[in-house]
Amino acid sequence: MLKKLYKSRDDRMVSGVIGGIAEYFGIDSTLLRLIYAVVLFIGIGSPVLLYIILAIVMPEPKIDRRRPERTNNKGYYKTNASRKRSPKEAEKVEDDDWSDF
Repeated sequence: MLKKLYKSRDDRMVSGVIGGIAEYFGIDSTLLRLIYAVVLFIGIGSPVLLYIILAIVMPEPKIDRRRPERTNNKGYYKTNASRKRSPKEAEKVEDDDWSDF
């Protein structure tokens, strides 16, 4: 299967470029962001210009129309925080007098 390079829809800090590259190569996006920060501060090449070009050129991921629950009514993808979850109930803990004080 042919892989394609897209911006990440879930792993975004600014525009999803680094998250998309990390998903494409199968590496951790935090590691890739650290490498980008080191290259940025050392001044090798022009990482800011490269990021801007990639943000413009890289396509957004296609929306899967078969799974409309992944988007809200405005067409944006829902984040994990925006999905409703049922609250977990706390388990009752027995009060043991284990303290030496």
